[in-house]
Amino acid sequence: LQMVNGGNGALLGGVPGVLPGKVVILGAGTVGRQSARMAMGLGADVVLLDINLERLRALDDLFAPPLKTCYSSAHAIAELTAAADLVVGSVLIPGKRAPKLLSRETVRRMKPGAALVDVAIDQGGCAETSRPTTHSHPLYIEEGVVHYCVTNMPAACARTSTQALTNATLPYILRLAAAEAMTALRDDAGLRGGLNTYRGQLTNACVAEDLGLPFATAASALRSP
Repeated sequence: LQMVNGGNGALLGGVPGVLPGKVVILGAGTVGRQSARMAMGLGADVVLLDINLERLRALDDLFAPPLKTCYSSAHAIAELTAAADLVVGSVLIPGKRAPKLLSRETVRRMKPGAALVDVAIDQGGCAETSRPTTHSHPLYIEEGVVHYCVTNMPAACARTSTQALTNATLPYILRLAAAEAMTALRDDAGLRGGLNTYRGQLTNACVAEDLGLPFATAASALRSP
């Protein structure tokens, strides 16, 4: 949002006598929750959208006020993003391309110099104007909006992100190491959930649907000779 980057010069937290910036977050998953937490910590006016009402209720109980939640719809997205200084796209459907929630027309109607951070860019991005960028050249301006669409964003803080990933994956690695791999997969539903292909069979339903390929459940594939 800094002017030097083509932004509108808004300070998200505001200052005494000046209203804070408006942040709109699409998706109430892990990234959306943490984005909301950080933006509220800065003092921004934050609205978080999702189609999962139970998740919105939980976040409303946890953070409201000052967090505002809204059921996600095309109308709500268009209305809220038009007034936003910062939009964070954090929608994710595991194994599928990210849904295009922001049309080019919606981006065009955003405030000049507003910023769009498309965290979903690794899954194709949630805006029609999004295209992958790099850590060395992270920004571009399209339809008057500053876009940040860096692939593999966690790599910017590689030490912390690697430690977090290791913490999450180590229990599964230990389970595989403690038993023969095929036995572990057959006996452990959690491990089977991470199996994408087996002996030429595609075992991820979302990937199979996107690519138009045959699908077999991991359990049935593992039973095949």
